[in-house]
Amino acid sequence: MEREDNKPSLSSPLIPVREEDGVILEEERSHEKWFKKEEVVEEVKKQLWLAGPLISVSILQYSIQIIAVMFVGHLGELSLSGATMALSFTSVTGFSLLMGMSSALDTLSGQCYGAKQYHMMGIHMQRAMFVLLLVCIPLAIISANTRIILIALGQDVDISTEAGKFARFNIPSLFAYALLQCLVRFLQTQNIVFPMMLSSGITTLLHIPICWLLVFNSGLGGRGAALANSISYWINVLLLVLYVRFSSSCAKTWTGLSKEAFQNVVTFLRLAIPSAVMVCLEMWSFELIVLLSGLLPNPELETSVLSISLNTAAMVWMIPFGLSSAVSTRVSNELGAGHPKTARLSVCVVLVMAITEGLLVGLVLILIRNFWGYAYSNETEVIDYLATMMPILATSNFLDGLQCVLSGTARGCGWQKIGAFVNLGSYYLVGIPLAVLMAFILHIGGKGLWLGIICALIVQVLSLLTITIRTNWEKEAKQATERVYDSTVPVDIVS
Repeated sequence: MEREDNKPSLSSPLIPVREEDGVILEEERSHEKWFKKEEVVEEVKKQLWLAGPLISVSILQYSIQIIAVMFVGHLGELSLSGATMALSFTSVTGFSLLMGMSSALDTLSGQCYGAKQYHMMGIHMQRAMFVLLLVCIPLAIISANTRIILIALGQDVDISTEAGKFARFNIPSLFAYALLQCLVRFLQTQNIVFPMMLSSGITTLLHIPICWLLVFNSGLGGRGAALANSISYWINVLLLVLYVRFSSSCAKTWTGLSKEAFQNVVTFLRLAIPSAVMVCLEMWSFELIVLLSGLLPNPELETSVLSISLNTAAMVWMIPFGLSSAVSTRVSNELGAGHPKTARLSVCVVLVMAITEGLLVGLVLILIRNFWGYAYSNETEVIDYLATMMPILATSNFLDGLQCVLSGTARGCGWQKIGAFVNLGSYYLVGIPLAVLMAFILHIGGKGLWLGIICALIVQVLSLLTITIRTNWEKEAKQATERVYDSTVPVDIVS
């Protein structure tokens, strides 16, 4: 099959298009400002249909580590501290990097699906798996030396030793997580979301007895929880692999293993590296805030409250993250299909949904501010301090929801490099310096650290919103088409 056979006929999968002067135009003029009511309603339905299951998938996958920590908590304070530190360390040094790199598939696979270049989706996934598994090797070496690294950073020796044991047994999770993220992106960009929800649900249900068996009945203790994490992640991977291999839904997008996956790796890396930087810079800033809280007066109180705040923020973040994944899929699909007007509509709809969600969740956080602390502690000081933090947390959640869906738009368009620079400036030139200023110079304490994050989020939202408003969607559709067909290769099955 020659490359010319893969050239677009410029027949859209949804709306017929024509080519004039090298620019793809929809028959409905894509530059029209106003959308029909029917178009808006249809777009809302599509995004809710995508976002609902994706939110469930995020929560279920996140609960794997939460369940493991709950079991370890019954072993004693040292085991709990070690497991918590190990998970935080591996999140910073491994999982966040893998999540970021895999998000390059939001652009590549999503736009290929919209352009009906279905066989390229399987090749992009294989290429991503190959690259991410290679990246897992140095990440595994870092995890194997967790104890030495933590002690060198001045952490408690006993806690570092316990964390090192946990991290070593957690190494198989890295390789499973790399494959899992690629499979999730592969299915998500095809709008196949309910099988992912089902596999995540089965995995989570199995994870509970696996944890009970390995933590309490195997003699492994905290190491058993890490091993349970690894087993559960691999179960999820296996379930999705079986679905992709045997489901008729993936018959066009999975055509078998191909040696083409080992070619054009640089093309993938051009998106994967800035994608990873974009995700990691944001996630690392939150972890840095918790570390800085340990330098404040009364560090036990400050660290406890900041950790609870971060945990709460992570839970409610799953909702806008689902919306972010949905809009990333919608935008990439529509740009790949040559529908700039519909892509713009997707962004407008998700912004309204994010604002609504942020206001509702923020209201709930404020209403439960005097009771939420009891879920984590019986100490009056912790409960009262957390109550004063909740309005700040509600504000950050609202802004985080907006930046989350705008970042999803960026991934759908392929703006990862721009997003990386925005995150670098927002968090490390504005957010962290202001957090240090307010916490240590103005003596606002832990609230000052979180206010610094809010300042970063404001800059991030304004920057991404400005870029989105000024976007030429017709140009983005043309670039998406070029990206798709520049990477198109013949179907070459090797097995």
